[in-house]
Amino acid sequence: MNDPLPRAAGAAAAHPAAVINLSHVYKRYPGGFEALSDVSLTIDVGEMVLITGHSGAGKSTLLKLIAAIEFASSGAVIVSGQNVAQLRPGAVPFLRRKFGIVFQDHKLLYDRNVLQNVLLPLQIAGFDTGDAVRRGRAALDKVGLLGKERALPITLSGGEQQRACIARAVVNRPAVLLADEPTGNLDEAYGHEIIDLFAAFHRVGVTVVIATHDRLIAEQLRTRAIQLVHGRVADDH
Repeated sequence: MNDPLPRAAGAAAAHPAAVINLSHVYKRYPGGFEALSDVSLTIDVGEMVLITGHSGAGKSTLLKLIAAIEFASSGAVIVSGQNVAQLRPGAVPFLRRKFGIVFQDHKLLYDRNVLQNVLLPLQIAGFDTGDAVRRGRAALDKVGLLGKERALPITLSGGEQQRACIARAVVNRPAVLLADEPTGNLDEAYGHEIIDLFAAFHRVGVTVVIATHDRLIAEQLRTRAIQLVHGRVADDH
């Protein structure tokens, strides 16, 4: 089967191990607001990276560009050798299958139980029902929610809802896990548990990128941190 995504000329040769490469990326919104300004960075396969910065620094925008939820105004966003700006509309869903995404506000469907929420990515991808259920239950087991697969999200605690979101994000076995302020609505104890889950996925080879302004995450993970200040990379260590 042919690869549905066009390859970016020279990108793979320039960064043979890079899963994500941004080069001089700008993102401007109507009205002139510039969310990202001249951002260049590389995230390699299997890395765990924090995107840090104040509220409004551009963290969420950066994740959206990486996942092709939004597109750069200028500059190049390369994902696994694919230039996101050059994708045909029909190819974008194939790119997004590389990612599992965890949102701060959960985005769970409250009229479906936990397992049904987790199965959504597999149903969209056309998985056989039996295989999808097996994968869904395995994902819930990994996040400690197998006993609540029939529960409605409204009956779960905030930490459990975030665990359900993580299960949904990893059920399709993505190469990259993106998380936008995953502990933003949780107390410190729940926050530590959620970060431990991300660390566990990283240990088995998943590339993990977490946008956060929570200094406790940085202290817990002690990994590479890219700091954004007013849409620009201010530090990378």
